[in-house]
Amino acid sequence: MPEGHSVHRIARQFALHFVGHVCEVSSPQGRFAAGAAKLDGTKMIAARAVGKQMFLEFEGDQFLRVHLGLYGAWDFAGDISTDATMRSANGRIGQTNQRGTELQDAAGEDSLRSIGAPRRARYRMAEQEKLEDPIESFPPDPVGQVRVRILTEDAVADLRGPTACVVEDPAGVQKALDKLGPDPMNDDGPEAEQAFVDNVRSRNVAIGQLLMDQAVVSGIGNVYRAELLFRQRIDPYKPGKKITVKQAKALWADWSKLLHDGVRIGQMMTMDDLPADEYKAAMASRDDRHWVYHRAGEPCRVCGTEIRMAEMAGRKLYWCPKDQE
Repeated sequence: MPEGHSVHRIARQFALHFVGHVCEVSSPQGRFAAGAAKLDGTKMIAARAVGKQMFLEFEGDQFLRVHLGLYGAWDFAGDISTDATMRSANGRIGQTNQRGTELQDAAGEDSLRSIGAPRRARYRMAEQEKLEDPIESFPPDPVGQVRVRILTEDAVADLRGPTACVVEDPAGVQKALDKLGPDPMNDDGPEAEQAFVDNVRSRNVAIGQLLMDQAVVSGIGNVYRAELLFRQRIDPYKPGKKITVKQAKALWADWSKLLHDGVRIGQMMTMDDLPADEYKAAMASRDDRHWVYHRAGEPCRVCGTEIRMAEMAGRKLYWCPKDQE
């Protein structure tokens, strides 16, 4: 499932290329035809992500709320800003958030120093193709089961497979927001930090489960959960009530760091200060990018103990039983 950094990157694309434009909104698949008709021909006013949910505001106090879930993804085409990660994914942001980013040598346009610096490019995105400028026609034909298409004169975004795709009024948006915990990409100040600390320390529930609860904190999924707890050397089964204030604040600060890094580079990079060659390998391959995630049965990178895996909150949990005692 896409984690918070992917959804913020999607909102950024909408802010750059759709906000301020009158949009043609349609449902090539037909399942969102009624909702698309409400938004069609109106101007997009704002784009906002909170955790794993995105809110696109249109004229007339209308919002498109999207939750990608396990299978949802957006494909962008036209005159869009891209970086190395987005080009590696052929313009898709969503379910492919663990796809590697192939970085070129330092002299290339995808060099390490250019990561996170978008450039203008014309792309046509389909399931298995990437064609750069020029393309034969714009907009490209929808590919697959496109729930909603948002089109301007220069850019198009196609949504497939979301868990939620709903037109909301302001009250509906506020109801959705009220269910979400703090998101450090939007606010990492003292009040947001305190809300996280209180949410964690008021519950007699395993911290590994609490971090996946979007009412406790927004945006953390299976990868970030495992990596945050290892980075802070916290036992995932430790109840929230037994997490110290110091530990809770350290988790919040680390989540803020990893989230901001993820939005910038487009990958869930959870290993710090890697040499250039190791960084390049880590960007290209999940196997070189994480401390414990997806490494069950392999030796801990720190102590050599076998990484364990178990089910928690319906998802696979990875941890080191020695370093996270």
